[in-house]
This record gives sequence, C-alpha cells and structure tokens, in this order.
Amino acid sequence: MPERPPRVPRLVIMDLDGVVYRGAEAIPGAAQLVATLRAAGVLVRYATNNSMASREAYAERLGGHGIAALAGEIVTSTSATISYLRRHLPEVRRVVGAGAPALSSELRAAGFDETSAGELARPGYQGEPLGTRFDAVIVGLDQAYDYGKVAVAATAIREGARFVATNADLRYPTASGFLPGAGSLVAAIQAAAGDLEPIVIGKPGTAMFIEILADAGVGADEAVVVGDNPDADIVAARRAGIFAVLVLTGVADAATAGRLSGERRPDLVVADPRELRDRFGEWLS
Repeated sequence: MPERPPRVPRLVIMDLDGVVYRGAEAIPGAAQLVATLRAAGVLVRYATNNSMASREAYAERLGGHGIAALAGEIVTSTSATISYLRRHLPEVRRVVGAGAPALSSELRAAGFDETSAGELARPGYQGEPLGTRFDAVIVGLDQAYDYGKVAVAATAIREGARFVATNADLRYPTASGFLPGAGSLVAAIQAAAGDLEPIVIGKPGTAMFIEILADAGVGADEAVVVGDNPDADIVAARRAGIFAVLVLTGVADAATAGRLSGERRPDLVVADPRELRDRFGEWLS
C-alpha cells in the first residue's frame, strides 16, 4: 500500500468522534492539524455518522475545541439522509423519527411531516396499529431509547413504512470508553420488525463523501479521509476512491490495525493527529 496520497491533497475529510474529540475531551493535536491544513490552503470538511446534534451545534462544539468551522463544512448522517430522501425517495413525506430531538428538528426543518417515536409511544404503547400510514421510519442514535420507541418503530415498518438508518455504527468512543451506537438500536428495531434490512445512509456508504467532493469541486484522488473506524470511515473512503488514513485515537488500536485487510485496510495508519500533521508537512512541501 502507498503511504502517501497519489496527488497533493486539496481536501481533507475528517471524522469527529475519535478523531477530533472523544466525548467532551479534545484529542491532542487535532486543532493544530486543522490549523496547519488551513494555513496551507487545504480545504477541511467534517463527516460524522452521529445524528444527535445539528450541523450548527457541531460547528459550535468544534469552536469550543479551538477549531473554527461553518455549519456548511459539516455533513452529518442526518443531513446526508435528508439529501438521500430528496434524491431517491421523493415520495417520502410522513415519517417517524426514531432518534434524538435533533433528528426530529432537522427532518421537520427540511419539510418532512415528522412524528417522533417517543410521542407515538405515549402513554404506554402496547403494540396496537398506529392509525396513521407512515412513509418511512428514520432511525438515529438516541441515548433516551426505550422499549416503547422500539415497538412503535417496528410497528410502523411492519405496516409498510420504509426502514432508513442514518448509520449502522455498533458503538462509538467517549472519553471514558465505548457506548452503543445507532447500529445497536437499528438492530433491535430490525429484529422486532421481522428482520427487514434497512437502507443505511452513513458510512460505510459513500453518499457523505460524494456529497462533500461535489460541493468542494475536488476529485477523489486529491482528497484524504481521516477516520478512526475501519468498518465505517476506512471502508467508505476505499469505496469512494479516496486515500484513507486510520488514526488510533478512537475505535481501533495498533493490534486491530495490524490485522486489517481488504476494504478495512487503510492506506496509512498514524498514532494520533500530531503524527498526521507531520505527514502532511511532508506531502504539502
């Protein structure tokens, strides 16, 4: 595998959880890496599978870690899902939002007739027909999931709603350890709905990266993806034809990285953003 991009990078696409921060804690060197890239005229964009906050909220969070970012520089699995629905399923209008409040807010702001699974589950849902035909169930990460929300989402799917997952990450890193990701919740709904396969929008799908490349006007061979998750970030980058860098500050450790193969194998492994900053110094000189 080559250990440098095929062309001088014009665009770097960074994951957030496990690359820029873990929970509320900034990852050392991330802000300095971004500053180095911007000083060299390299475009920086962010692609996160997390759907628990709006793009504006992520921009504010990055600012708190010393990284100035605009909402338009961030693609979340929610914004990518909205783009997918508009392009490929324009008939979808009435949806169940099975995720955090930010998911519901963004779906409504985009013009969808959204009802949250939590609202439908009150006061104590017992599996009866919902009484409304929904076009789709949109599932995202929600730290307030409960039995009723899973039951409502599964019922809507059995009644004919499309099953759409913002992403399928089974876990995500925090400052203290790992927590269940959206994929864990998707799996519960899938089992309850009769094992129907969902449409998965986020990484390892390529939709987020393709959207960023098109918006920036940059070719895949002039871009670099920086991620911590071999199953999501690295696979998506490889499928999109983008040079893939695995940073060992999130999901994967050195032992895991050494066993990777196929689409999960990155073009380059670095210990942290500080080491990657040194690599970019070589590539951009």
